[in-house]
Parts: sequence; structure tokens; C-alpha cells
Amino acid sequence: MRINGKNVMDYRLKTLRDSIGVVPQKSVLFKGTAAENLRWGKEEASEAELWEAVETAQAKEFVEGKDEKLGFKISQDGKNLSGGQRQRLAIARALVRRPEILILDDSASALDFATDAKLRTAIRQMAGSPTVFIVSQRASSIMYADQILVLEDGEMAGLGTHDELLSNCEIYQEIYYSQFPKELKEQGREVQ
Repeated sequence: MRINGKNVMDYRLKTLRDSIGVVPQKSVLFKGTAAENLRWGKEEASEAELWEAVETAQAKEFVEGKDEKLGFKISQDGKNLSGGQRQRLAIARALVRRPEILILDDSASALDFATDAKLRTAIRQMAGSPTVFIVSQRASSIMYADQILVLEDGEMAGLGTHDELLSNCEIYQEIYYSQFPKELKEQGREVQ
């Protein structure tokens, strides 16, 4: 496997780890300010870097709505925030690092479809855009990916673009059409 044309085995482990940003399925936030939580991604991040990450993660509007802005207090586990707000701040924390590789493990599940789409667009437009791995059960989150890997029981069941998988991967078809039954009806087929 290569990162920026360089074999991963040629990287020092710390350098490799520093080039990766991970957002787990369960957003973990700590008691403290929003800025303190974001700086877990990069301790020395400037306020401008924090705001840039917050904007890319589609969290700017709700953070600006707080009286204290980036200084607003977050309770342990972010219990004073909605699920979508927690996810967006966890994504912003990973983006503060400016990772070369960004892994989003079902980290947009609490976002509405429009916010999820805006987030993916903003990440694609980032300077030095990272390679992004998205783990998701939501077809709309991955349908524009360069490559989609379909797993069933831990085994590869399909690999390709959205269009390729719609034409040749039964499992992907089932997933997609269960989420977009209107598309299936437009083709004159019945929803199973």
C-alpha cells in the first residue's frame, strides 16, 4: 500500500499515525470547551485553523450560535449536544490535523442527508484534499466515492463505482434500493 506514492513500510510509525485522522462511529467528546476538544486533534492549532475545521465539518452555524463561540462548555461525552452536533465536532477535531488519510467510520449517521452531502463536498474541496475512507450503511454517503467495497459477513461481495455495483452486485442493489425505493419503481421493478 502506498501513501502519496511512498510505500507505507517506508514510513516511520509516528509519521504514519500523524498522517491519519479517524472519526469513530461513536463520537467521543470530553468535558471542556469546544476549542479544547478540537485541539485534541492538534494541540498547537490556531483559532483560524479551528474555525476552518469547524466550517468544513458543517458545525460553524451552531458554534457561532453559542454566546461563547469556541469557548462554549461541552459536558462529558457531549451530553449537552445533539448527536449531529457531536459528530460534526468529532469530524472537525480530525480535520484540524489536516490528515493525509481521513477515516470516517459511520460518523455521519446522525446528520441529515443535506448536511452529510455538504460535509462530503467540503472535504473534497479541502486544500491538499485527504484520501477518505468512509464506512457507512447509508448509500447516499458513499455513492459518489471513487471505489466502493461491499462487505458481507466480513468477505468482499463487490468492488466498483456506484453504477458498476448497481449493475453487477446483488447485495449493493438490495442495500441501495431499500434506501431509495422510488428509484426502483422508476425502473418498473417491485421493491422486495
